[in-house]
Amino acid sequence: MLELIPNRKIIHIDMDAFYASVEQLDNPELRGKPIAVGGSENRGVVAAASYEARKFGVRSALSGVMAKKNCPGLIFVPPRFERYKEISNQIHTIFKEYTDLVEPLSLDEAYLDVTQNKKGNPSASQLAEEIRLRIFTEVGLTASAGISINKFVAKIASDYNKPNGQKTVNPEEVIGFLEELPIRKFYGVGKVTTEKMYQLGIFTGVELKSKSLEFLEKHFGKSGGFYYNVVRGIHNSEVKSNRITKSVAAEHTFDVNLSSEVFMMEKLEIIANILDKRLKKHNISGKTVTLKIKYSDFTQQTRSKTLPYFISDKGLILETVKELLYQERMKDSVRLLGISLNNLNTEIKKVVIVQLKFDF
Repeated sequence: MLELIPNRKIIHIDMDAFYASVEQLDNPELRGKPIAVGGSENRGVVAAASYEARKFGVRSALSGVMAKKNCPGLIFVPPRFERYKEISNQIHTIFKEYTDLVEPLSLDEAYLDVTQNKKGNPSASQLAEEIRLRIFTEVGLTASAGISINKFVAKIASDYNKPNGQKTVNPEEVIGFLEELPIRKFYGVGKVTTEKMYQLGIFTGVELKSKSLEFLEKHFGKSGGFYYNVVRGIHNSEVKSNRITKSVAAEHTFDVNLSSEVFMMEKLEIIANILDKRLKKHNISGKTVTLKIKYSDFTQQTRSKTLPYFISDKGLILETVKELLYQERMKDSVRLLGISLNNLNTEIKKVVIVQLKFDF
């Protein structure tokens, strides 16, 4: 059944090249220069790149070797996640002065529901401008924003006028905006799905909208219903100030590739210690243990096992990880290992959405 769209006032704030911008903020010598956070010219992957580096095609997840090849003058900087978290907390303190309905997606982006806000300002666009100005004057960084009636459209809009800009998609503009939107820019449509849609003759929102629910479910399964709704401006997901944790993980990229399972188990014990602290901090347990393996050729593999009961004990997690590690022989040396716990004991509560009408 087609649900009615709830007209909320949602702002999506996305910091501009956050990790790299923090490094340039703290070290004036790096300002205006192409920098990459994480990786090196010999190994590793880029975690973030400054806009000066992006002009040369340097992006996150790109290997350090390729990044240096694309940009010979690239400066590699080691990540400082505690510092990024500190800056993120400062930014979120600003958010909370406007609304308690703040849903962080990561350290550098968040949704804000300002339908009812602490400033009593009916204009979400004005609030976004004010928040961005405060981040710049009080923290020293720039942010971009998308403003619309739901999280889906706001997320897409925040990418339109980057860096240091914003875009508002008013209620009456949503359908036209989505119809003209290239399918590759739909949030949640990845490269593989984009190619599949191209093969089906779907290149923009208007072509996606022309397909029936049955057609989309036939070709995309459960995701078909999502695509059917969002292209019609229907996305009822609320901004949740306390997001449900779906997975807890820890991983590490090694300076020297590992070729022995014995050495891998030593590293996995260290990773399990980190995971253990995170589980205890949030009082979380889960049933599914996943071992993540990235080989020296950058191919990735995951091995999982679901237990009949919830666990959080480090010993039990390691026991399962060891079983997964020796499940089959390694096809190559290993550059990254990770452990995650899924199928958690967190409860998702369903709420009834009521349609609201007001001036945007």
